[in-house]
Amino acid sequence: MDKKKDISMAVIKRLPKYYRHLAELLRNDVDRVSSKELSEKIGFTASQIRQDFNCFGGFGQQGYGYNVKELYNEISTILGLDKRYSTIIIGAGNIGQAVANYTRFEKFGFDLNGIFDVNPKLIGMKMKDIEISDIDTMDEFLKNNKTDIGIICVPHTVAQRVADTLVANGVKGIWNFAPIDIHVPENVSIENVHLSESLLTLVYLMNDLDK
Repeated sequence: MDKKKDISMAVIKRLPKYYRHLAELLRNDVDRVSSKELSEKIGFTASQIRQDFNCFGGFGQQGYGYNVKELYNEISTILGLDKRYSTIIIGAGNIGQAVANYTRFEKFGFDLNGIFDVNPKLIGMKMKDIEISDIDTMDEFLKNNKTDIGIICVPHTVAQRVADTLVANGVKGIWNFAPIDIHVPENVSIENVHLSESLLTLVYLMNDLDK
């Protein structure tokens, strides 16, 4: 049995935060850290941190703590950041441009190989040295270029149709910024990012403080 399949989504969602804070420790030349010190820095309890790491075999030694570089590398591998991912963006509007220009995009292993849009004013322009192509050519591009991840930044009315095209051409990962929950087969991974939901959560928490 694949042990990773038994890991809860809650643990998986915490891994990027561990990765980010460990990267900061490395930048500050910290060699070793305890679960208590990580707890103070990240906000999770020391017990929770140890439980999370034990899901993957455990990395520390009692009385010693964790070797920061080794733990960082282990979590990087668990997250799959030891590989490269061929990626395309569908939708070259504000969100698509923001994603394309994200400075750590390539560092994380995402190779941007195509950008597609329906707007004739954008087609032919360049983002990150990649020419924006007509979305009508995306199907042919996918047939001729193995693509791992599709990033959807289009209106909700066409998002599912775009996802269906990606899935039909073997794309196994979809990062969806359209304000709609996209449905995909079980063998395709999807992360729906709803900016409005995050904002509404913030508003609730702000108002809850005033009660």
